[in-house]
Amino acid sequence: MLRVLVTRPEPGASRPARRLADAGFQPILLPLAETAALPVEAGALADAAAAVAVTSANAVRHAPKEVIAALARLPCHAVGKKTAEAARRAEFLSVGEGLGNAKALADALAGGYAGQTIVYLCGRVRFPDFEERLFASGVHVRAVETYDTFALDYSDEAVLARLSARPVEAVLLYSAKAATAMQALASRPALRGVFEDARLLALSGRIAAALGEVAGERIRIAPEPSEDALLGLLQASR
Repeated sequence: MLRVLVTRPEPGASRPARRLADAGFQPILLPLAETAALPVEAGALADAAAAVAVTSANAVRHAPKEVIAALARLPCHAVGKKTAEAARRAEFLSVGEGLGNAKALADALAGGYAGQTIVYLCGRVRFPDFEERLFASGVHVRAVETYDTFALDYSDEAVLARLSARPVEAVLLYSAKAATAMQALASRPALRGVFEDARLLALSGRIAAALGEVAGERIRIAPEPSEDALLGLLQASR
């Protein structure tokens, strides 16, 4: 049974772990980053705003209830399926679901909201492309940072204990911060033996780039930034 390291933190790690187990893999959970809520004041968020955009389910999960309440009646445009599900659970009344790509979502919104304001629920750590594309199209973006992301550090002993001191065959990487942490772990002399032959499967090219030189030819990038594509990549490389 192939051993697969899931680096995503909870609550997002349980679902891929179940899917891996159902598909005949042995999932091992080792979150390499964690998220924490940031203080946000609802204020007059919805004033003059035409819509809400969300590119991460964490942005909705960590948003205070009063912020969601202030925005819930606006059209909510989610980057993909999981983010849309999180928005619906948070009780946004009208949720649109994109294809899982932030750039594509920005392009889709650009024409319909030129000259208007979109409230962007997001994390403090994020790529600028989404906002830059909207700004370039004349859309005013009001970024509301609801959470921050922190890398987690483990001792060699803690990692070896989690892995039962045995190698893993694959590592699933969902974020650039996790990829950077993975690079550091794989470079430690005491841990090279458990990671040196593992296939490193990244959700996007940017995540793969964060691995630097550690990956070599072992890196594989999902054809689209979705969990289905990432797990499909794992199945294909079985």
